[in-house]
Amino acid sequence: MTDVLRRGRASLAFSFFAQGVAFALLVTRIPAIQDRYGISDALLPAFLAAVPVLAGVGSVTTEKLVRRIPPSRLLRWAQPVVLLALLGVGAGDATVELAIALAAFGLAVGALDASMNMLGVSLQRAYGRSIMLSFHAVFSLGGIVGASLAWVGAHWDLALFVSYLPVVAVLLPAAFVGSRWYVDSDAPEPVDAQVGGGGGGVVFKALLPLCLVMTFAYIGDSTVSNWSAKYLEDVLGSSEQLATVPYNVYMITTLIGRGLGDFGVRRFGAVTVVRVGAVVAAGGFAVVAVAPGAWVGMLGFTLLGLGLCVLVPQTFAAAGRLFPGASDAAVARLNVFNYVGFLIGSPLVGALGDAWSYRGAMLVPMVLVLVTLVYARSFAAQPDRYGGGHERPRTADVGRGSNGL
Repeated sequence: MTDVLRRGRASLAFSFFAQGVAFALLVTRIPAIQDRYGISDALLPAFLAAVPVLAGVGSVTTEKLVRRIPPSRLLRWAQPVVLLALLGVGAGDATVELAIALAAFGLAVGALDASMNMLGVSLQRAYGRSIMLSFHAVFSLGGIVGASLAWVGAHWDLALFVSYLPVVAVLLPAAFVGSRWYVDSDAPEPVDAQVGGGGGGVVFKALLPLCLVMTFAYIGDSTVSNWSAKYLEDVLGSSEQLATVPYNVYMITTLIGRGLGDFGVRRFGAVTVVRVGAVVAAGGFAVVAVAPGAWVGMLGFTLLGLGLCVLVPQTFAAAGRLFPGASDAAVARLNVFNYVGFLIGSPLVGALGDAWSYRGAMLVPMVLVLVTLVYARSFAAQPDRYGGGHERPRTADVGRGSNGL
């Protein structure tokens, strides 16, 4: 059983890593994609918004499918589709080809994100201790690697297809081979595991606080990813080169925070870690809002990475604890609010920045992140409470390898 769990954890971690690489390669090369396909500035937002919308559709569809198909099987086929869709983005010439590739990418990403986190939640339950943050730390590492590879492609002026092909050629077979060791929960999801369903199903009223936390966390994250460079250059007067640094710093501190976060959960409990993360993230937004110059602004973005990084993984873990008999359905429904936050965050900050000021706009995600404190007790649901004398013994509720399905 121990070897099964270890192989399952390692293979799932690689899946998170591959997803981090693929997503970073897409979002960091958006200017090159726009140039390749001749997409106007007016049309670009529609293409970008379509991806998270379709990802939400993919996540909802996954909720329905896992009643009959194990999450491991969905993940096994969703990840290759994501990687091939990325390659399709680099290979096309016509706008309609880009639309098809991005549609496939969005739908598959929704299924991929949902099924990865389903398996992560069930593995954490099997381990009897917090390991969820480690998976998201590997995702952050993949994001750093993907962004670095994107920089190389841009620096050497490589065509998108040439830039993407070696990455897909390495990740695709590795992910497919690794999928042999994915581990599903032995406990079947109830047929009525749906919002409002009884008999162990997901009750939306109980899930709502976690949905709000997920939304607020991604509003904060999208604020950093979409506005940090512009904020440093236009508001704080940095150079164009220095303006590219905050997002890299944010990703690195996210990796560090998630790498250490599981130890904090085991020692102090999830509630404390979430509260500290929310306060640190809010402090980061406050520092960014009042920063007199670029270096102080970068300090704020550093704090943001350390604070926001714990919220999303712990929200998924809390959903699994709240609905132990319907964790897959809970994770899939919660995952939709990942994309809701992403869709809201960037336009919200941009609209407030244009109508008011970008300094003032930074206070909005700050307040939203602080609202997480109101819902912190939702992260302490029984019976799975990790840390601070609440460590559960190792259990055997997970252990069926996907290759045996």
